[in-house]
Amino acid sequence: MSYAIIEDGGKQYKVSAGDVIYVEKKEAAEGDKIVFDKVVFANGTVGAPYVDGVSVSGTVAKQGKEKKVVTFKYKPKKHSHSKQGHRQPYTKVVIDTIA
Repeated sequence: MSYAIIEDGGKQYKVSAGDVIYVEKKEAAEGDKIVFDKVVFANGTVGAPYVDGVSVSGTVAKQGKEKKVVTFKYKPKKHSHSKQGHRQPYTKVVIDTIA
């Protein structure tokens, strides 16, 4: 089975046809096609820095937010504390082809 390693949003993902990956939020609606051009490795070829003529295409399955991460800072004897929450947005992509 062939696979490729793509780069997106400062991270690298190992993908093959039919895989589901979660990438940083993209400005695309559900059902839209996305093409990843930054392919680091494909078909046994290592790029320098990217492999020429190879791209990975996928379909947006969902736009969502991850579970909430809560940060709580506390300084004893100072009556000081702060609580903050964050939900990172993501795009769920189903990989269609490696061309």
